[in-house]
Amino acid sequence: MTGVLELSGVAKDYDRGARALDGIDLTVSRGDFLCVVGASGSGKSTLLSLVAGLTMPSEGRITLDGEPVAGPGPDRGLVFQDGALFPWRTVERNVAYGLELLPVDSAERARRVDWYLAETGLSAFRKSLPRELSGGQRQRVAIARALACEPEVLLLDEPFGALDVQTKEDMQVLIRQVWADTGTTVLMVTHDVEEAVFLGGRVVVLACDPGRVHADVAIDLPSDRDLSVKRTPEFLALRASIEDLVREQHRGHGG
Repeated sequence: MTGVLELSGVAKDYDRGARALDGIDLTVSRGDFLCVVGASGSGKSTLLSLVAGLTMPSEGRITLDGEPVAGPGPDRGLVFQDGALFPWRTVERNVAYGLELLPVDSAERARRVDWYLAETGLSAFRKSLPRELSGGQRQRVAIARALACEPEVLLLDEPFGALDVQTKEDMQVLIRQVWADTGTTVLMVTHDVEEAVFLGGRVVVLACDPGRVHADVAIDLPSDRDLSVKRTPEFLALRASIEDLVREQHRGHGG
């Protein structure tokens, strides 16, 4: 099956020689929802940047379906915290942007735009400009735009970090539903352990200075979970244990 992401012995050095990541070995299987957490300085965003092909590893190898990641590509969709929408394009034209760069005919482009607007609850806003939308709606546009290219892997860089609690939880439910509907492999970095436990099938905890895999925790919760799962003893125990893992790394490095 396609969509298998592998990192083998991946390290990344800063320009001045300090090591940001070291010895990262990680496999993300087709259809996984993997969340990465860690204290500040653990290299979460650096890891995502490497997988996106925005920067290259200093050591090691990153492959998607066995092919080396050598730069950005349509097989990986990326969503940032700020959404990075084009302010002069309507919602539907933002969603269509990546498709305009691919060999996709106009009928297929229109079909995908319609489907992903509906999937993310944006059909009624298709003619709106980003400035006319709420923060949560803008992130829905960014997610729809990334998914419209039907990437093998969706990369999420703290996409809900700037949203209020209610909107963040709405978006968490949305992204779980979209993931279930599309079967897309998801790799997400977040500083929010509760969010990681709710969304992920696995949660990887990074250690600091340099960043490396400290723990890889399977999240044994129902696959069709909703927000009520956050109040269950199983959820609370997982959240507490992962928070302890993050905290011990933070303490161990002078945080």
